[in-house]
Amino acid sequence: MSQDGAQGRYAGRAVAGGRYQLRDLLGEGGMASVHLAYDSVLDRQVAIKTLHTELGREQAFRERFRREAQSVAKLTHTNIVSVFDTGEDDLDGMTTPYIVMEYIEGKPLGSVLDADIQQYGAMPADKALKITADVLAALEISHEMGLVHRDIKPGNVMMTKRNVVKVMDFGIARAMQSGVTSMTQTGMVVGTPQYLSPEQALGRGVDARSDLYSVGIMLFQLVTGRLPFEADSPLAIAYAHVQEEPVAPSSVNRSLPPAVDALIARALKKNPNERFPSAEIMRDECLRVAQSFQAAAPNIVPGAQTPSGSGVGSAVFPPVDQGTPAPGPVQMPYQPGPYGTPTPAPAYGYPQQGGYQTPQTAAYSPQHGTSTPPPYNLTPQPAPGGSGGGRSNKAVVIGSVVVALIAIGGLITALAMSGGNGDDNKGGGNGASKSPTVVEGYKGPDTSKKIDTEKCTDPQEAYDDPDKIQVPDFHFKNLDSVKSCFQAAGWQMKITRVDENTYGKDTVMDQFPSVGDDVDPKNMPEIELKVSTGNPA
Repeated sequence: MSQDGAQGRYAGRAVAGGRYQLRDLLGEGGMASVHLAYDSVLDRQVAIKTLHTELGREQAFRERFRREAQSVAKLTHTNIVSVFDTGEDDLDGMTTPYIVMEYIEGKPLGSVLDADIQQYGAMPADKALKITADVLAALEISHEMGLVHRDIKPGNVMMTKRNVVKVMDFGIARAMQSGVTSMTQTGMVVGTPQYLSPEQALGRGVDARSDLYSVGIMLFQLVTGRLPFEADSPLAIAYAHVQEEPVAPSSVNRSLPPAVDALIARALKKNPNERFPSAEIMRDECLRVAQSFQAAAPNIVPGAQTPSGSGVGSAVFPPVDQGTPAPGPVQMPYQPGPYGTPTPAPAYGYPQQGGYQTPQTAAYSPQHGTSTPPPYNLTPQPAPGGSGGGRSNKAVVIGSVVVALIAIGGLITALAMSGGNGDDNKGGGNGASKSPTVVEGYKGPDTSKKIDTEKCTDPQEAYDDPDKIQVPDFHFKNLDSVKSCFQAAGWQMKITRVDENTYGKDTVMDQFPSVGDDVDPKNMPEIELKVSTGNPA
């Protein structure tokens, strides 16, 4: 394609010393543009994203952006857009960071959704679930490398001509979130308001579960043709994520089975502890649900649908302090095929299973190792036959007194040995933390979730200050492993117990300072850990 027909802000220009020649504008938002470009060195087409805001003036941001691009370049997966190169150049007198990516011949998921809304009223559920599963496959890889996307939405998911899902823009939101003074002051939130997790909207630290919330919002949008939360301003939308409960998707699309409602409801829990524990488990559940019902055309409730909002862009806004309905579109016959193409072929290689039976209850049944084991019953059961029998009853009373005295003596001994520290362990976690009372629904510890000692003894260097380090990620690790890590580094910890039974006893649920925070190793702060009791909240 000639440069004469090119369009866009930088079309016809070149970056990286003339290596990449910018051509057609592929997309543009408030903070970035994406151009088709020609790589003259390797003789291939690439896509180049240029950030054209005040961000480019910040040296700290450009350095963070470069480092994030290096991290993303290590992500190799079928469902992730590959990153080839990154740098910065002078365009229109402004220092402009750019990132060179794999060029995808296809269209954004938002455009695919708009076409399905036009034809069916929403995206058929089996198609939506399988696309979502592929997005989660990409996130599974990134989360394993400690990289949270932070801006999952249809605009950041591409569909190739062969209907392969490609997730892009890993690391960009994280780079924008950090250390930028002129545009994103302390406490500002970066992301797309319609897809923000509640913790993002509140300006708190995020982890992999924030991405899963955004995926839940996107899946809701795919199967209903609308977003669960809409308002007149980004702040109002963010407030809704924090305070309001979404409607059941089946109240908008009558063809959805209860299993889809349950899946989305879990993904959209306000409390991250109540969501899916990982992208892998949520992906497996999407595929299980997709195979559990007969594919059918969406049946949109008239007046329930609002514009899909697939074109919304990212925004920067302060954290939360604490539309006209359109008639449903004409329904068209739906024959499941590869991502909805009208053909009798099996959908995307996953065999369809007809005859979906509505379960007796819509309660969610966790899959793949997340089920809660039978509760421990510590309450003595009364013997049958009532309270009669003076002699045997007297023996039971005497025996109970003896057992009680032994238990009290053991408790006093245990307290003396532990020094009375309880949960507030100071010396690198050396002391034994107080065991919480076990109640019905208790889930025991998962000792397989370990952290390498090197994460503490050789932590990652801070991006902007070589004399500081980044706080490692202790989320979902077993406490014994974390204690060993602290002891090796000589760090101090403080433990606070929280009730939850999804991950199990002694699992670290939260931490402060947060993951990636810069700290001085010569004046290492005490790290506060919130650790699961294994009991239901």
